[in-house]
Amino acid sequence: MNLNDLKNISDQFKNTQKMPVLFLGHGSPMNAIEENQFVQGFRQVSKEIPKPNAILCISAHWFTEGTFVTAMDMPETIHDFGGFPKALFDVQYPAPGSPELAKETIEILAPVLVEEDHSWGLDHGAWSVIKHMYPNADIPVIQLSIDYTKPPQYHFDLAKRLHKLREKGVLIIGSGNIIHNLRLIDWRNINTVGAGWDWAIEAREKTNNWLLDGNFQNIIDYHKQGTSLQYAVPSPDHYLPLIYSLGLKDKSENLSLFNDELIGGSLSMTSVRIG
Repeated sequence: MNLNDLKNISDQFKNTQKMPVLFLGHGSPMNAIEENQFVQGFRQVSKEIPKPNAILCISAHWFTEGTFVTAMDMPETIHDFGGFPKALFDVQYPAPGSPELAKETIEILAPVLVEEDHSWGLDHGAWSVIKHMYPNADIPVIQLSIDYTKPPQYHFDLAKRLHKLREKGVLIIGSGNIIHNLRLIDWRNINTVGAGWDWAIEAREKTNNWLLDGNFQNIIDYHKQGTSLQYAVPSPDHYLPLIYSLGLKDKSENLSLFNDELIGGSLSMTSVRIG
């Protein structure tokens, strides 16, 4: 990267009012095409915050060895799922990418090695929620991958280094689910809002209290928090995007919850707004 490249990046992403940070419980891919209280929640929060210059999304569905950032001009819409109706596969979200923001992200996270990616695009953890917030697809979107070889504390600390982007009009979104155990779904109540196994109810209560109390260390050390959290987080992919969002919170900022419901016994749609 030369000095001209850096100048162009600074010109495009000038300092702005500090943007909020979101964690969105994205749930089933069907939320992309269904009308329900959760997509209404996504739309509502977009009305309550400033329109971003760009979006950086950390999605549960880009889990990699090492860290990558999408750097193409036009990322493709990835349909990374199976067994759903054709209408879902027909959805396209043609938001532009931002090679400039990708370079800025790489620069900010140095000396951690972050490599440009030109093949991934936008997976459903990103587009299925962002399409409800910004349906015109007129805001550049990039994705930052999650390095599965690193522990939660690493991701929390790495996220802190992205703070500068908040002051350049970049909306940072973590997209996953705090409680996400597909093996224990209650298919009889898959669409019943408020349906949760006892352990899921306990895990939701614990994590909500930690979030609202600012006890992020317990959230980072979820593997030490008993049986309910072990069931809630059988693998870290959907949980770590929350860690990124929390790593970006300033001490003085407010944190609030929305879409705070259990569904299907073993999934939570709980979403978080910071700032």
